[in-house]
Amino acid sequence: MKLISWNVNGLRACLKKGFAQAFTQLDADAFCIQETKMQPGQADFAPEGYTEYIYSAEKKGYSGTAVWSKTQPLSVSYGIGVEEHSHEGRAITLEYPGFYLVNVYVPNAQEGLARIDYRMRWEDDLRAYLLGLDAKKPVVLCGDLNVAHQEIDLKNPGPNRGAAGFSDQERGKMTELLAAGFTDSFRYLHPDVTGAYSWWSMRFKARERNAGWRIDYFIVSSRVADRIREASILPDIYGSDHCPVLLDIDL
Repeated sequence: MKLISWNVNGLRACLKKGFAQAFTQLDADAFCIQETKMQPGQADFAPEGYTEYIYSAEKKGYSGTAVWSKTQPLSVSYGIGVEEHSHEGRAITLEYPGFYLVNVYVPNAQEGLARIDYRMRWEDDLRAYLLGLDAKKPVVLCGDLNVAHQEIDLKNPGPNRGAAGFSDQERGKMTELLAAGFTDSFRYLHPDVTGAYSWWSMRFKARERNAGWRIDYFIVSSRVADRIREASILPDIYGSDHCPVLLDIDL
């Protein structure tokens, strides 16, 4: 099954920058996006052969997730079962016969780690939610997880240590998630690859210089990691400050 995840930084804006062409080119079985920044019906995009699932934030023009799937899922749920996290459109779960696909847009800790306490609660609640699913069938988690886990995952780890996305707290929660029985698909296949990033600041020509961060992931239940056929980052696809990431897995 070929899966794509992409933080589009506003679907309506991305549609003006080639999103539909990239969608067709990638020909995924399920295509997950984050940061839609829209309400249902606000974007003119209805790809043939796919069913759309969209979860918008209550605040207009903010956050939001969506999935297009070729295969009708057994069930679809929105959120992670905790009321506190049910207002920003941050998680959609599609249940298939062989696995759960969970598309998330993880809250940013913000400048000065202003939202770090909320972020820590989210991390603990998301991990508990995933473990609950994993007890039933394997899980594929994808999305903008808003953390570069290791120094290899960003261009300039030194100056960014302690900043949002590279704080000890956020990195520690990623370590906890992986230790709980999950595997970072990209690092599973490419443990030592450097310069592999999925997000670049819009300032200082960061993308031209490849001064980026790897904060977009496919995380899978460790017991199915050996079924990963491909896990890659697609930096040549533009339209957002993030690029798509891909997982091909035999489930």
